[in-house]
Amino acid sequence: MRCSSFTNRRYFFPALLVCALLSYTSVLRGQVTPVQGKFSAPPRAMGTVDGIVSDTNLVPLQAAFVSMLGTSIRVGTGPNGRFRITHVPPGEYLLIVKRVGYRPTSAVVNVSIDDTLRLACTLEKVPPQELDPVVVTSKSPSIRMAEFEARRKLGVGEFMTAEEIAARNTVFSTELFRKFKGVTVSPSKSGVITQYYALSAREGGSPMVGACPMQVYLDQVPLPTPFNLDLLPPPRDIAGIETYSGASTVPPQFAGFNRGCGVILVWTKDGSS
Repeated sequence: MRCSSFTNRRYFFPALLVCALLSYTSVLRGQVTPVQGKFSAPPRAMGTVDGIVSDTNLVPLQAAFVSMLGTSIRVGTGPNGRFRITHVPPGEYLLIVKRVGYRPTSAVVNVSIDDTLRLACTLEKVPPQELDPVVVTSKSPSIRMAEFEARRKLGVGEFMTAEEIAARNTVFSTELFRKFKGVTVSPSKSGVITQYYALSAREGGSPMVGACPMQVYLDQVPLPTPFNLDLLPPPRDIAGIETYSGASTVPPQFAGFNRGCGVILVWTKDGSS
């Protein structure tokens, strides 16, 4: 139900003479070509993600799908449960792992320049359930959005529909959560980067991330807690948001361990996360 990682790091020793010789050698080998008396820039360095997906007994899982939110990247695991993603631009990504019959998991990963990030992801098997028969009489919304509307009519929790999201006319998903009374958007600065977390307002809106971070779900996939809201899809891709500021109001299927700080459910328009 989680992904763990470690990286291979390379160390560089600055030496002017060595750099000059390497540059000259690169030209001779055709790796860098002189243009009008200058050297052309080398291609942008990329990173690699190499990992394995297994069950809770550490048995490798074939046919699990790994995707990186905000990109077109989606790969499957082989018979040995392994996957490999190459030529990934450096940066921070939300990685999501799914397989039929197992609970999905996610992890925030940092891909470094010219480096390999190694991951080990574990999925928990879901007990088989018998579903009630479904009779389709006309075109209707997806099941997940039908459930969204049913909960909205009950009046428990706070909701934002696709129409309300569009009316707010923002390009940042983080700004959407400032509308909810039960959510406090708390900034946390790390170096020059500011990340924004959702805290339960019932805790008094403490600026401390560890005070009471809410559990965020994206299309039923639990995201790491606390979760940087800036990593969510853009508002144009979101079909609805529902928030529950306390454990007593959380829908049963999203309740459980560590949900006392409340839950945020984010639904995308195509449900492909």
